[in-house]
Amino acid sequence: MAQPRTIGTLPGVGATAPQLRFVKQDRTDADLASLKGNVVVLLSVPSLDTGVCATETRTFNQKAAGLGAHVLVVSMDLPFAMKRFCDTEGITNVHTGSDFRYRDLSEKWGAAIAEGPMQAITCRAVWVIDKEGVIRYHELTPELGSEPYYDAALNAAKGLL
Repeated sequence: MAQPRTIGTLPGVGATAPQLRFVKQDRTDADLASLKGNVVVLLSVPSLDTGVCATETRTFNQKAAGLGAHVLVVSMDLPFAMKRFCDTEGITNVHTGSDFRYRDLSEKWGAAIAEGPMQAITCRAVWVIDKEGVIRYHELTPELGSEPYYDAALNAAKGLL
């Protein structure tokens, strides 16, 4: 199954990262702008409550240990579900953000799936953003059910640290 069409054009390498507001597990607001000065690995996933998304988050959690970059996974999941998942799975190296309130990932980043049974859920993509807020790596997985190229994303982040 190919990656479904999204509502917009995803920002690519060389673009300044668009505004991204999200809700943390404790239901407080946060944004990407507050992470400026850090290398950020931004993961867009459909839902942590699916097998591939759970595997992706666990894998990035393991591989990001000691990386020195801020790894952030954003989906439409509610903060309660994100907290439960992270607590159950022992996720400590990946931060979560919910797009349910502001929909910036969905709309400003164009990551919402445009049609079909997954309509309005965010696609599976990875961005690596440098300390100045410029996108230096981007991957849209070829299929929604495919895992990203972990090493490519993490190597891109390492090159910016």
